Amino acid sequence: MPIDGGGAGHDLRHHGDAEVRDGGAALVDLAVNVRADTPPSWLRERIAASLTGLAAYPDGRAARAAVAARHGLPVERVLLTAGAAEAFVLLARALKVRQPVVVHPQFTEPEAALRDAGHSVDRVLLTAADGFRLDPGAVPESADLVVVGNPTNPTSVLHPAQALAELARPGRTLVVDEAFMDAVPGEREALAGRTDVPGLVVLRSLTKTWGLAGLRVGYVLAAPETVAELERAQPLWPVSTPALAAAEACVSPRAVAEAAHAAHRIAADRAHLLAGLGALAGHGVTVTGPAEGPFVLVRLPGAASVRHRLRALGFAVRRGDTFPGLDGEWLRLAVRDRTTTDAFLRALEEAMGAAEEEKGVAAERG
Repeated sequence: MPIDGGGAGHDLRHHGDAEVRDGGAALVDLAVNVRADTPPSWLRERIAASLTGLAAYPDGRAARAAVAARHGLPVERVLLTAGAAEAFVLLARALKVRQPVVVHPQFTEPEAALRDAGHSVDRVLLTAADGFRLDPGAVPESADLVVVGNPTNPTSVLHPAQALAELARPGRTLVVDEAFMDAVPGEREALAGRTDVPGLVVLRSLTKTWGLAGLRVGYVLAAPETVAELERAQPLWPVSTPALAAAEACVSPRAVAEAAHAAHRIAADRAHLLAGLGALAGHGVTVTGPAEGPFVLVRLPGAASVRHRLRALGFAVRRGDTFPGLDGEWLRLAVRDRTTTDAFLRALEEAMGAAEEEKGVAAERG
């Protein structure tokens, strides 16, 4: 696993929502990893009910206690944030870091936040040859901050909890982004709630499973002293009253049970997508696996051309070349229901066929 000084060559600020802005708003969205048909009506009602309290300053105590109870932790180990993205900014600005390392390919915002805060960031690049699996020994011993996703966006790889715990060291902060963990049946390999791993910081987002990207709500689970340090870097009242209401609702026993049910449905829908992609192996399609998140990473020839053709056919997918460790042959696909997936697979086959035909014509002319 190579270590890369990073910096150039990838647009760390490009995210899936760019595929469906403006002219892409009418496209069927396989670019953004937010679960379809969310938020559910009961959650919208809870959020709407909170609007009567907008005259008062936000009070996060009840939501913080609810998150703590959900993970079996004292409230001192919980910090509510305006989405996981704010947590990355707080970590970059508040912690005294000398040698941060980000394990890629993964969500690019942690590295972007670190660079914006003036840090020089090293990258550990996982490779397709070994299925983007994590080797704890590849992370330099001198790293005092390590960031890794689990399951990882965009690879959909679920790293063993034991392998992640092996990254812990005295004097090192280990940040594990579990934004998609509640989409994994049984939350296998989760570290949220663990207090026996030194320096562990777990980030959770309520955006993906509950469809709350526009509300901005997430949380940090960490040692009390780390939580206090991050909290000092926050502005006053960083999480709005509607977002606090959503946080409290989304960690309730009812919501946790609903998310668990949705995780099993996502797994079944993902299996259907993978079967369809497997049928296109003859066209050069390969899938990173086993996929465990609500998205899959695929490699195919002429991916950039195929992505543009898919847009013309009504589908938006996420380009892969903005992720360090990937190039223009990769696409990330969100898992959707079977009807949507079947329509997408037909469009993909058509787009790939057109791209192959165009390549053949160009070869003849050459």
